[in-house]
Amino acid sequence: MIGKIPLGDVAEGTVTWIEANLGVVLDFITWLIGWVLGALSSVLTAIPVPLFILLAAVLTLLATRKILLTLGVVLALMLIENLGLWALSMETLSLVLVSACTAVLIGVPVGILASRNDRLQGVLKVGLDFMQTMPSFVYLIPVVIFFGLGNVPGMIATIVFAIPPVVRLTDLGIRQVPKELNEVADSFGSSALQKLACVQLPVAKPTIMAGINQCVMLSLSMVVIASMIGAKGLGRDVLVAIQRVDIGLGFEAGVAIVIIAVILDRITQSIGKRENAH
Repeated sequence: MIGKIPLGDVAEGTVTWIEANLGVVLDFITWLIGWVLGALSSVLTAIPVPLFILLAAVLTLLATRKILLTLGVVLALMLIENLGLWALSMETLSLVLVSACTAVLIGVPVGILASRNDRLQGVLKVGLDFMQTMPSFVYLIPVVIFFGLGNVPGMIATIVFAIPPVVRLTDLGIRQVPKELNEVADSFGSSALQKLACVQLPVAKPTIMAGINQCVMLSLSMVVIASMIGAKGLGRDVLVAIQRVDIGLGFEAGVAIVIIAVILDRITQSIGKRENAH
């Protein structure tokens, strides 16, 4: 009879070793992410509500070219303000934007490397499958141990959850670039960097934008889960509503989250479609 494989002990030992030997690095990451989150949240909160709504309307109109959708964005943001959830919404938006941008900054280069190396792609595929299928509550445990409670661990957990689609679709987009275009670039003596910047990335841009869109949506889906480890924003109201069985509070916070999700989804989708049309 084969004894139990000490998989849990190995995982616990690894986490303990990282905490003991990389404490300075973890403290720096905590400080940096906390500073960026705090700065962005302060900027968003400092913008007067009417000005923010105007800027959001202009951005939506430029991105989608749809007047009715732009009017809907204005009315939806006015509803958030009327519900008294504006400050919490800005905190949520800052968390989502920083998480999504960080995931994109990490995921796109990794996806480019994966598109150039089949072995690396195979290894990454296993890791990405693990990241997407592992219940998020499980990796909240080491995140809390490394970074404590608050916005920072919530953002780290969000990044881990949101990176896979960026890596996968960047890899897919570059691999789907027609061979003829690569051959033309080679025939003109383009370097690997020139071919990437001038041929592969522009052609793969619609697919990459689809990955960014999914990244943003996954980041928003982590809002409530991240609140369980101290992340602020609308997710905390939802968590409090669950604990108190407060239907009204939960519904209002949920509506605000949906509004932010729909606005970000429509804008990123429109940008991707426009790139595809070009």
